[in-house]
Amino acid sequence: MASRRKARILAFQAMYAWDSSGGQAQGILDFDWLDDEKRQSLDDEVAAFARLLIAGTLESIEAVDAAIKSHLQNWSFERLKRVDLAVLRIGAYSLLHQRDIPAQITIDEAIEIVKEYGSEDSYRFVNGVLDGIWKTESAKS
Repeated sequence: MASRRKARILAFQAMYAWDSSGGQAQGILDFDWLDDEKRQSLDDEVAAFARLLIAGTLESIEAVDAAIKSHLQNWSFERLKRVDLAVLRIGAYSLLHQRDIPAQITIDEAIEIVKEYGSEDSYRFVNGVLDGIWKTESAKS
């Protein structure tokens, strides 16, 4: 598995842990929520890219959540499953702020992650929301 995919999975897991802890950021960037063995075996490149995604998402969480909310149709933000929300947040951050990464890669990676960790139909939902964010951002350019 490519190191960026591993980093995105790690970032998704961190955002899930952050949300589950009630928004407490303490220890999230240090991967304190991982067991010691996994934390110590983290590749430096994977950890660095994951930290970039996590820190960026947390720093711009209001804009990220606003982008997600603006693309929810017939669904409230509060009803989102935590797994879906964590994947959406990482994907939305990347679409909004990492212009050097092609949007289709960001969306495809999010779909693959949510297929593995989310519910059966989560990938369709995540694809629709992230595609909407991408189209909105593209129209601004």
